[in-house]
Amino acid sequence: MANVRIPTQLRSLTGDRAEVEVAGATVGEVLGALDTAHPGFGERLFDDQGALRRFVNVFVDDEDLRFLEGLATPLTDRSVVSIVPAVAGG
Repeated sequence: MANVRIPTQLRSLTGDRAEVEVAGATVGEVLGALDTAHPGFGERLFDDQGALRRFVNVFVDDEDLRFLEGLATPLTDRSVVSIVPAVAGG
């Protein structure tokens, strides 16, 4: 099971838990299982084509998913997946 760190803005979906354990062999499987266990994540994380939304950043063990294998990035039982909303401002 991977540990998924939940940003403050989405904690209402997990009963205010900052971290949850979710089973899956890849990031895509874990994020899908996260939506199954805590409905509402899918529509906030993915667009209509199933790709991560532009304003959602995902890190695996502090490595940006965009520089790994995307949603196909393999995970171990010790992996930490962090969901980080993009911050904009000026």
